[in-house]
Amino acid sequence: MVHPPPSPSSSTAQFTQQFLSSVLSQRGPSSLPYSEDVKWLIRQHLLSLSESFPSLHPKTATFTHNDGRTVNLLQSDGTVPMLFHNVTYNIPVVIWLMETYPRHPPLVFVNPTRDMVIKRQHSFVNPSGLVSIPYLQNWVYPSSNLVDLARNLSHYFGVDPPLYSQRRPNPNPNPSFNNSSNNTSVSSVSASGLNSSASIRPAIPPRTYPPSPYGSGRISSPSPTPSPPPGVAGGVTEDPDEVYRRNAINKLVENVHTDVEELRKKREVEMEGMFTAQAVLRQREEEISKGLREMQYEKEALEQQLQMVLMNTDLLEGWVRENEGKLGGDVGSVNADEAFEPLDSLSKQMLESTSSDLAIEDAIYVMDKAVQHGSIPFDLYLRNVRLLSREQFFHRATSAKVRAAQMHAQVTSMASRAPPYAV
Repeated sequence: MVHPPPSPSSSTAQFTQQFLSSVLSQRGPSSLPYSEDVKWLIRQHLLSLSESFPSLHPKTATFTHNDGRTVNLLQSDGTVPMLFHNVTYNIPVVIWLMETYPRHPPLVFVNPTRDMVIKRQHSFVNPSGLVSIPYLQNWVYPSSNLVDLARNLSHYFGVDPPLYSQRRPNPNPNPSFNNSSNNTSVSSVSASGLNSSASIRPAIPPRTYPPSPYGSGRISSPSPTPSPPPGVAGGVTEDPDEVYRRNAINKLVENVHTDVEELRKKREVEMEGMFTAQAVLRQREEEISKGLREMQYEKEALEQQLQMVLMNTDLLEGWVRENEGKLGGDVGSVNADEAFEPLDSLSKQMLESTSSDLAIEDAIYVMDKAVQHGSIPFDLYLRNVRLLSREQFFHRATSAKVRAAQMHAQVTSMASRAPPYAV
């Protein structure tokens, strides 16, 4: 167990801050198992608790889970003051900050000393000392905190004290019952929670207070209590007003707890709906982001194509300006047939055959339209189509032969340019 370094009372807050900053900033195997995003909030909760309840001190200790796992956690150890019959007593408690704190409530245990026992069938404390009050059951992150928890513990402990002192045998009984009753005292722990070992944890007020919260049970102080003289009743009857008051408080707490449970269920349903809407919005966000990325890629591709078009346009405009200068500005006198010069005789023959083929194709198309409109007789149409088709056949045959000759010449040229390889 690691404690904050000792310091004078005037600088206790400063040393507590240094201790919490040190343990929460550790990294590696010795780091505390809390989420990084809540460590600052945990530090503020413990500092606020130390300021409001100086008897509670933060420290680190090893916590053992029910399955045997051990983990190093933060705890706040000390006493919580309670007001019972207008007298203040201190109840020893240990507040464990679990791994999921502050999103989940801490574990609170009553820590009785050797001369104290836990009240049986207590409303909020089980036999093992685990405390279960409505504030813990209705813990809401991030509004719930340790200061409000300690105040609720003080309130509920004052309504129904969880501890009482064990009755010890008196080796030297005092015959005077009244004197021993008047000299009975209750030892309590100081606010700092650091008294010497001789100090005794607080207990429920002794028999001098008539209304007892435990029915016929009797509460004794740490000092030996003598037996009452004959004729004095052994039990203490409860005050009807006190019983009615306690029952009314319990009923009010139960009603408040029920209302809080219903409100919590409604809020959980609303939160589920919000989480569903959040998931849908995130999915839509991903789809929109994907669409934006695709549009960005398409924009970049179009910009590249635009650059290519602009470059080709510049080249064409330069070529036009260059050739206009060669023509001397007389563009209308240019012969379209003379604009292109064949490279060789095969190219010239190929150009003539292809142009004749396309011209005959256009003539046949025009004759088809003339026959449909009745401009020429049908027998004349058939005769001309027959002649043109024959001529077109010869031109296409010539084009095929020229194309084959060009391919052969191209292959021969490539073979002649290939580097010779030694065999």
